[in-house]
Amino acid sequence: MKFKHLKAVILDWAGTGVDFGSLAPVAALQKAFAEFGVEVTSDEVRAHMGLLKKDQIRQMCAGERVQNAWKKAHGRAPSEEDVSRIFADFLPKQHEILAEFSDPIPGAREAVETWKAGGLRIGSTTGYTRALLDVVIVTAAKQGYRTEASATPDEVGGGRPKPFMCYRNSVLLDIYPLSACVKIGDTPSDVAEGLNAGMWTIGITRTGNEVGLSEKDLNALPAARQKELEDRAAQRLKGAGAHFLARSLAECTAILEEIDAGGQRSAFITTVNS
Repeated sequence: MKFKHLKAVILDWAGTGVDFGSLAPVAALQKAFAEFGVEVTSDEVRAHMGLLKKDQIRQMCAGERVQNAWKKAHGRAPSEEDVSRIFADFLPKQHEILAEFSDPIPGAREAVETWKAGGLRIGSTTGYTRALLDVVIVTAAKQGYRTEASATPDEVGGGRPKPFMCYRNSVLLDIYPLSACVKIGDTPSDVAEGLNAGMWTIGITRTGNEVGLSEKDLNALPAARQKELEDRAAQRLKGAGAHFLARSLAECTAILEEIDAGGQRSAFITTVNS
């Protein structure tokens, strides 16, 4: 179909378009904290996923358990200087493993190509720096997954939940108003970014951070447990204000068609195959 009202879709990368389960940031951040004698859990990393990685580290260091672990290792609470040191250690670790975790999520490439054929422009935002995102872009492109534009926090003066990366995509794609665009992502900060930009938002429940498992590990679980994890993800994303929910990008086309058919009507919540 040809879209009549919608003009663009702005996609997150890890957990939405590539890296099923959003595994790369977790692995790198755990290694970075371990270098400073502090073990952090997957849940502690994922609690603030989607932010610029330095902001994510800052939020993690503000957590009571991590603060106590840091005090035990260093005799004091983590400082802003420590945040910068962890971030500096994180960057090369993330760079080393990114290509390994940049495969497109099943159905993402086909969905994006369908939307392009329908007349939508495709942009993207991320919590990665430009240097890190460029690794992801190259690896994903080799497998046929491409967006037409991208923006990173270090290019626009701030990451999520600020809307600046969405604004940058609007300029690069030459599309407006943003009320005719949709932001799709797998974290509450993705949803906040889209809402702050005045966009429609779709939260991704199955393939992203809120479930946080590889496709293989997730499929190995009993169906009831899979549904429990997806329902929990849905509640988190609904709570953040997502207008719609879908399990993956592959299931977003019907939602985009529904938004397009309704023009500028009021936002509402729905679930697709949940």
